[in-house]
Amino acid sequence: MSDYPKFVHISEEGPREGFQIEKGPISTDDKIRLINSLSNTGLKHIQICSFVNPKRVPGMADAAAVADGITVNPKVEYSALWFNERGLKQAMEFQHLSVDLKITLYASEHFLISNLNRDFTQHLEKTRELIKYCLEKNVPVTRAGINAAFGCNFEGDVTAENLVQAVDSTLSLADEFNLNIESLSLADSMAWATPLSIKRGVGAVKDKYPEMPIRLHLHNTRGMGIANAYAGLEMGVDRFDSSIAGLGGCPFAKHQGAAGNVSTEDLAFMCSEMDIETGLDLDALIRASNVATEIVGHDTPACVSKGGSLAAIRQKLSATP
Repeated sequence: MSDYPKFVHISEEGPREGFQIEKGPISTDDKIRLINSLSNTGLKHIQICSFVNPKRVPGMADAAAVADGITVNPKVEYSALWFNERGLKQAMEFQHLSVDLKITLYASEHFLISNLNRDFTQHLEKTRELIKYCLEKNVPVTRAGINAAFGCNFEGDVTAENLVQAVDSTLSLADEFNLNIESLSLADSMAWATPLSIKRGVGAVKDKYPEMPIRLHLHNTRGMGIANAYAGLEMGVDRFDSSIAGLGGCPFAKHQGAAGNVSTEDLAFMCSEMDIETGLDLDALIRASNVATEIVGHDTPACVSKGGSLAAIRQKLSATP
């Protein structure tokens, strides 16, 4: 039997990644309503918005209003996504937002160009500039990540060897500044991962960097999200990003179909059934998922919010004479 982690940390990204890809406009009030609902589910981290160019990501044009309007739960760490000094400055205007820099490189240059309009060399130099800027501003730099870690709609499969090379480059960049990287995120940005490639990729990284905690950011475009999360658990991964109701996706990944992230409530349910603690209230997550589905106005890919948890059924059956 695999040595599963005893506790899994789940970070919620639905309010940011979920709403950024929706075709129809989502009102600021509705975004705030969902964030406030999520704040009462036991989640310890919620990414609520992104401070990016509104011409490229119109769904995030009201990021400042969203950040300003939420009801802050002191037990929750709220964060925002940003890519440059301008976005960082915007995020730092809100005292209740946790602000740090994640050193993020890409396993696919084509996706990098599509996402940020930079090639590898340009991105490396820009990242160096950001690190210097953050250190000057006393912004923590303790995390690293690889986007398109398992495959790319533009370039195809990413082998375990190429993934390790990308990780090497990322950690070498951190070493230039004597940074202590506390966790490494592997993002399946375009839903190429399968359980086998998760095991191969995570295994290869852990073989070279056995002490490095790994986080998985999984998409569910081809229905592999929860299966890939299970494969990650089998490899000892205890950190995951997820999205309420399975919303989300990258607007620059050229997906043909639905591009949702792995569902928060489905992931929490699976962990619970495996006797893995998450600290999350599944019923509260289901209520938040229903809020998300109501807001977007269409069916969402999550399953547990439709089928319900098993706890109520078990309780009813145990009470039956």
